[in-house]
Order: sequence, then C-alpha cells, then structure tokens
Amino acid sequence: MTARLPSLNGLRAFESAARHMSFTQAAEELNVTQTAISHQIRRLEAELGVPLFLRLKDGLALTEDGQAYLPGIRSAFHDLRYSTEQLLATRNSSVLTISTLVSVASKWLLPRLPTFQQAFPDIDVRVSASTERVDFRKGGIDAAIRYGRGDWKGLRSDWLMSDEIFPVCSPALLAGTQALDTPADLLNHTILQVSGMTAGDWDTWLGAAGQPGQMAKAPRLTFDLAMMAVQAAVDGQGVCIGRSTYVDDDLRAGRLVAPFDLRLQDDLGFYLVTPVETADSKKIVALRTWLLALRQENETFV
Repeated sequence: MTARLPSLNGLRAFESAARHMSFTQAAEELNVTQTAISHQIRRLEAELGVPLFLRLKDGLALTEDGQAYLPGIRSAFHDLRYSTEQLLATRNSSVLTISTLVSVASKWLLPRLPTFQQAFPDIDVRVSASTERVDFRKGGIDAAIRYGRGDWKGLRSDWLMSDEIFPVCSPALLAGTQALDTPADLLNHTILQVSGMTAGDWDTWLGAAGQPGQMAKAPRLTFDLAMMAVQAAVDGQGVCIGRSTYVDDDLRAGRLVAPFDLRLQDDLGFYLVTPVETADSKKIVALRTWLLALRQENETFV
C-alpha cells in the first residue's frame, strides 16, 4: 500500500526551517507568520508520528528522524524548483520585463531601447515603470534598475554608472534679462527640485559652490518626478538641479544648458539587479551585455 503524502505546506515549512534553523527566517522566506510555521511543522510531526525538531532554549536542532528525513525532502524541493524554472524559462524565454523608475524609463531607457531590439529581435521587452522597489518573489519581473550601493541580499547587482549633479536651464533663460553668471545669481531665479531621495541635491550643490545659507530661501518649485522638473526647466520655468541621466540627452539636443562648470559625483550608483537564480538566463545575459556595452562607450547612464 502506498503511504499517504503529508501536507505540502508542512513539508515546505520543514525544509525551510531546517535550512535556516529558524522558524522566524522560514516565516520571512515563505511570507507567513512564525506562528503559522510552528503550527504547520507540529501538524507535520503529528502526521508522521515522530518529532522532527528539538525546541531548545538557544535555538532549534533536528532530531535523528529529522536529520534522516531532511535530505530526501530537500532533494524533492530542489527538483520541483528546477523543473518549474525550466518550464517558465521555456515559456517566457522571449519576454523580458524590466522594472525601473518612471524618470529613468522616460528620459534614458526608452530612447535607447531600439538599439537593444535591433541587437536582440527575438526578445519581447516590457517596461514596468514604478517608484516602488520591485519584489522579485512576487514574480513577473526579470530585472530591475536600482539606485543604491548594490548590496541587496540574495540578488546579483551589476554596477552601471553613478550620476553627476549640476544645475541646468533653458538657453532662453540664460539669455534673459536676469543674470545667471555665478551661483549667487540663483537668488534671482526659481529653483526647480525633485522630492524624495534626491531632495537634498540643491543644498549639496550650493554648499559645494560656497553659497551661504540664505540661498535655501530662494523660491522653489518641487516635483515628484525628475522628468517633470526637467521639463519645467526646458520650458523656461526656472533652474533645475539636474542629474546626468535625466538631462544629458536634452543637453546634447540643445534644449538645456549647464550655466556652471561645477559638477558633483554622486556617492551612490545605479545597478542592474536580477535574482541570483535567473541571472545567467539567456535574456538577462543579453540585457546585461547591452547595458555594459553602453557603459563602456562612456554613455551616461542611471
């Protein structure tokens, strides 16, 4: 007679808890509560009729039965994960979904995507623009472009480039009646800035330019998205604190000019981020190769 298989949820909880030797970490991995993990494992032990863990004061330990049971369960889940990854890789091999910030997508990625499509015509690119950090565990996203130090746990991070920070404005504004010859002249112009992580860019740049504290009192317009602040600068509404990713194309096209020579190098950088498990898939390798080639060509990237 074939033995009845125990609860799959219980087996998953057991495998994860045994791998981490922690109910808490297993709960985080499986996106449930620690109490749920404990209950699932107790039900599994009841089904099997043997204890699998020793609950000690200073942590967990596997019983002899737990040690004997774990290799087969671990191997089974490995086979399940591998088979699922192979199925999805075959089904979705031609679809590449990239998550990035709205401003990165509109001001940098989209204008350059045609060269990627020409190089890899068999890959169907989908861009998901959002201000929220992508959660790869929820699926649907193959790669992301993130801003930070590249130290995201469990993910592969390939450094692309850091930004330069400097003011930009419309050529018409520079040719107007209000002088903009020195940073001190910014007091006579509207300052355009972006909220969020880069909200301090103006103050940082002004400090590096040796401007006094009262410069912070200059009239300001604040936008949620960098692309909106840049467009306001193109329209002549004021002087924007630019980041090279968002403004270099407009500088090359003559829609913007940089009135001052001072440029600050950002301490953080932008990375191509992918799950370790799929980092070497064909479509992600193609994306990585293309992005790194752009970097080597000294093309400014965020």
